[in-house]
Amino acid sequence: MWGARGGRLWRSLARISTAAASPHRAVQSSGSLWEGGAALRREAVGVVERRKAVPEPVWGLGFVRGYSSAGVAVELDGESGDGEQLLPKEEEKVEEVIKAVPRYGSGKIVSKKERRAGRAPSIVFGQENGHLGGDKQLISVETKQIERLIKRLGKSFFLSTTFELEIYDEEGNVQSRERVLPRSIHLHAGTDKVMNVTFIRAPPTALLKVDVPLIFIGEDACPGIRKGGYIYTMMRTVKYMCPGDAIPAGIEVDLSTLDMGEKILLKDLKVTPGISLVKRDSSLPVCKVMGSRTSSAAADAAAAS
Repeated sequence: MWGARGGRLWRSLARISTAAASPHRAVQSSGSLWEGGAALRREAVGVVERRKAVPEPVWGLGFVRGYSSAGVAVELDGESGDGEQLLPKEEEKVEEVIKAVPRYGSGKIVSKKERRAGRAPSIVFGQENGHLGGDKQLISVETKQIERLIKRLGKSFFLSTTFELEIYDEEGNVQSRERVLPRSIHLHAGTDKVMNVTFIRAPPTALLKVDVPLIFIGEDACPGIRKGGYIYTMMRTVKYMCPGDAIPAGIEVDLSTLDMGEKILLKDLKVTPGISLVKRDSSLPVCKVMGSRTSSAAADAAAAS
């Protein structure tokens, strides 16, 4: 690691250890031993000086692998002395394309072969009730890609997000490309590994039933929670009829004005124009501020006073 001089240094150390192990021999060759010790010290000083000459990485700056001249060091505060922004701009989020290959055949044997090859058996339907017939296509998607998307988005958001699906032939050419919506996903009960995925075609003109996730905000300012209550959630997702090009990523539920015993109904949710509720009864509760007997009694006493 230290080159030729480093090798000589280790050999000198070995000679000194051997001489120390034989006292008589050390006495006979004491002159050469001291000379060897002096040479050893000179070698050690040279090695230390050479190691000091190697530039150490500066941890306050962005570490450039291999000290490449193409890399640019970035200051921690993100600004130079002249006020110029040195931090790189955040890259725009590029929509990920799900890659798939055709699957010729179905059944347990074919599915096991696909899973051993790192692929999850999947199917693409052409209509809402595709399992009853319709235009369907058997495919296989990469298991690691689907697991990465679920880990990044979450299962509920993954099932409410449209993706571009590219199907490749045996030669690696794109056979077809279309917009799809994940309809359902089956995970292994013990390992959470993706077993199979069901997609539905989602062109811009299609109307799709989507379970849109609810995002609860304003818990810190909720009067009911400050009085000792808690949020009792009845729904995590709500099914809406959405156009293929206007599926909301999520619906915010504001809890900042809820007092003890108050609740939010389906009709109170603020959604974008163009989507409609699938359930006919819009008076169903989404969440409610609940409290223990102690907190309820304290609230009643405060109201009476």
